[in-house]
Amino acid sequence: MKSVMCRSYLEMERLLKIYVYKEGEPPMFHGGPCKSIYSTEGRFIHEMEKGNLYTTNDPDQALLYFLPFSVVNLVQYLYVPNSHEVNAIGRAITDYINVISKKHPFWDRSLGADHFMLSCHDWGPRTTSYVPLLFNNSIRVLCNANVSEGFLPSKDASFPEIHLRTGEIDGLIGGLSPSRRSVLAFFAGRLHGHIRYLLLQEWKEKDEDVLVYEELPSGISYNSMLKKSRFCLCPSGYEVASPRVVEAIYAECVPVLISESYVPPFSDVLNWKSFSVQIQVKDIPNIKKILKGISQTQYLRMQRRVKQVQRHFALNGTPKRFDAFHMILHSIWLRRLNIHIQD
Repeated sequence: MKSVMCRSYLEMERLLKIYVYKEGEPPMFHGGPCKSIYSTEGRFIHEMEKGNLYTTNDPDQALLYFLPFSVVNLVQYLYVPNSHEVNAIGRAITDYINVISKKHPFWDRSLGADHFMLSCHDWGPRTTSYVPLLFNNSIRVLCNANVSEGFLPSKDASFPEIHLRTGEIDGLIGGLSPSRRSVLAFFAGRLHGHIRYLLLQEWKEKDEDVLVYEELPSGISYNSMLKKSRFCLCPSGYEVASPRVVEAIYAECVPVLISESYVPPFSDVLNWKSFSVQIQVKDIPNIKKILKGISQTQYLRMQRRVKQVQRHFALNGTPKRFDAFHMILHSIWLRRLNIHIQD
C-alpha cells in the first residue's frame, strides 16, 4: 500500500497542474471559512488561490480545473434561515458554470469531467445537483461522502472534516501513552440524527467503561477525555461525516466509526481497518463487547497506526508532503487518471 501510494504521489508531483478559474466574486467565490467545522473547505480554497506547486496560470497546460466556490459562503449569503428555499444557491451555481462554459472551452470539452469542486458543508452534494454535469461528471470532493445520496467513490473524493474552533492549527496533536489511557471508550455530543439518538439511548451515563454524554459534567475537559481514552466513538450526525474522526486521530485515540453509507477520507490508500474500528448501527448495543474483544496486542498495533497516519490529516500553514492538503490533491489526482479527454 505504501509503495503504491508513493509511486502515484511522486507521479502527481511531477505531472499535476491545476487551473483555478478567476470568474466569480468574493466572498461566495475565491474564499471560505478557515475556522469552524467547515475549516478544511476554506483552507483548501485559500491554498489554491494563493498558488502552489500544482497550480498554473495557463489553462491550456492544466490537467484539472478547480471551481473555487464556497458552499458555506453561498449558504451564508443566499439562504434565508428557516425558509427552506435553496433555489437561489442553485441559480448562482448554474449561472457560474454557464459563464465558465461560454468563456472557456474546457468545460464543454470534457463535459465537466476534468473539473472539481470541494465542499465540507452538509449541502455540498445538494448544491451540485442543480447542474447535472457537475453532479454526474465532475469530481466532487466532499466531507459529506454519502453513497446513499449519490456519492460515487470511483469519481468523487472524500476529505476530512476538521473542526478548528479558533482557527489555530498548532498544538492539536498528541495524547497519553496507551498504558495511561484509563477510559475504554468515550463520546460527548448533542442529539444530532438517529445514530446519535440510538447511541445516547443505549449508553448515556450508564456504564463506567463506555462513557457517553450528551453534555460533559462540569470541570471535565473534552480534549483531555479524548487523550486518555483508548477508543473514541465517532457516530454520524444528521450527515455522515463527523469531526470526531480527526479529533480522535489527533488525540492518538483509536476512532470507532458508527455510520451508514460513509466513505472515509483517503480510503484509496489508507487501510482504515488497520487503525480504526467500524461498527454497524445495529451493533450499538454491543459496543462494549466488541471493544473488549480487541486484544491488547491488536489495540497497541492499531494505536501505533493511528499515530502513523496522523500526518495525513495534519494541517500546516505551509503545506508539507503527505499532509491533509496533499492527500486531498492525491485523491483528486487518482480520479483524474481515470478520465480520458478527447481534445
